[in-house]
Amino acid sequence: MVALAAWTAAAVLVVELTALRLLAPYLGLTLETNTIVIGMVLSAIALGSWLGGRVADAKPPRRLLGPAIGVSGAVVAITPVLVRTAANDPANGLLLPVTALCLVVPGALLSAVVPMLTKLRLATLDETGRVVGRLSAAATAGSIVGTVVTGFVLVTRFPVTGILVGLGALLLITALLVDIRVRGWGRFGRSAAAAVVAGGALSAWALPDSCDAETTYHCAEVVADDERESGRVLVLDGLRHSYVDLEDPTHLEFAYVAGLAAVVDSQLPDGPVEAHHLGGGGLTLPRWLEATRPGSASTVSEIDGGVVELDRERLGLETGPDLEVRVEDARLGMAEVATDSRDLVVGDAFGGVSIPWHLTTVEAMAEVRRILRPEGVYAANLIDHGDLAFARAEVATLEEVWEEVVVLGEPVDVDAGPDGRSGGNLVAVASDRTIDTEALAEELAAAGDGWTVLAGPSLAEWVDDAPVLTDDRAPVDQLLTPYRQR
Repeated sequence: MVALAAWTAAAVLVVELTALRLLAPYLGLTLETNTIVIGMVLSAIALGSWLGGRVADAKPPRRLLGPAIGVSGAVVAITPVLVRTAANDPANGLLLPVTALCLVVPGALLSAVVPMLTKLRLATLDETGRVVGRLSAAATAGSIVGTVVTGFVLVTRFPVTGILVGLGALLLITALLVDIRVRGWGRFGRSAAAAVVAGGALSAWALPDSCDAETTYHCAEVVADDERESGRVLVLDGLRHSYVDLEDPTHLEFAYVAGLAAVVDSQLPDGPVEAHHLGGGGLTLPRWLEATRPGSASTVSEIDGGVVELDRERLGLETGPDLEVRVEDARLGMAEVATDSRDLVVGDAFGGVSIPWHLTTVEAMAEVRRILRPEGVYAANLIDHGDLAFARAEVATLEEVWEEVVVLGEPVDVDAGPDGRSGGNLVAVASDRTIDTEALAEELAAAGDGWTVLAGPSLAEWVDDAPVLTDDRAPVDQLLTPYRQR
């Protein structure tokens, strides 16, 4: 009984953490997504504990344990099918209701197991405290194990679909074993549950999946460019993240990458550049530096090792002394970079549906400034929508750290009001030396993307009273999310 309490509690936490990965391509790894999933699971645990106790007092628990675990296994196994089907058409509004169903049903049923086991184990009221304490401790220990194993083992080694289908199958096996032990469930019920889980498993594996790889943080795909034979697009969570020309690293397809390149060519002297990159993606800019400025050296912090592997296998990435890629958190990785050692730091870790907030703050920018030489430049890709509340806050934050800051983008982006018309990429540039805006404008014009420079009083008016982001308060998800969904 103790082992069963621990196992079912562990399963609830595996479902919770895996659900965050399953939803990331559609809702992002944001504070809101975490809050929604955690809230649903906690609600399910509370509901299951309450109902389990009531039902155990009304009916023989021996007849209920097997069905509760078996139905949980069936729902867990078909969760990838249900969630992805609902997400394929955002207009139907079914994603959150379906997600709630897939979390609450198994969460409640599995949480009902402990009160049922308590009812079975209690012989006299004299041992109530001991029985309840032992089973509650076992369930808590199981939750801890489920959390640790999922975070450190399962999501790093297996795709989300495999985790959920495998967990569903294990729960079915558990249900059958429990049923055989207590002899409370008929053959028909066992066969029906087995059919449901088997069908769910087959459906989940057969469901079309656009991912070339389900990495730790992303659904990743490499797509060939129909108009350019050697062009490849790295798609992360359904969004075009990087463009790499396998034969011509100087080709910059995306406007924001051309903007970053314009910063390099207009603000840094000719010759090799020592650069550090916060975020890797397809490593378009490090390859461009290597090709256009021979002798340049780049270090790249990329948190997702699966993306790096995809870069090597599908995007022709070759690392060496002049291009080092480290699988690490970008902020933690800066601690390993020497003071005053870089001419350029590039911030390109922001995705379209999530933001690593700890790279946006005054404290993070102070660390960037530390590793830059006095004449060095920080250039960051920002993604925002609507009235650009996050982008304005980030620029206000840069202004707290550096002497000069300018913003690059399409005029409709940098001049937009709160009418929801704008959205996309901006590039923020910061330095302690004078930024040559005329040279920068010339480079942007040569790139032909129609981007302009916003600086001085115009920039101050644009930033207005945007909040400064700090480690103590950086509500980036709240600043960005409402506008992303317009």
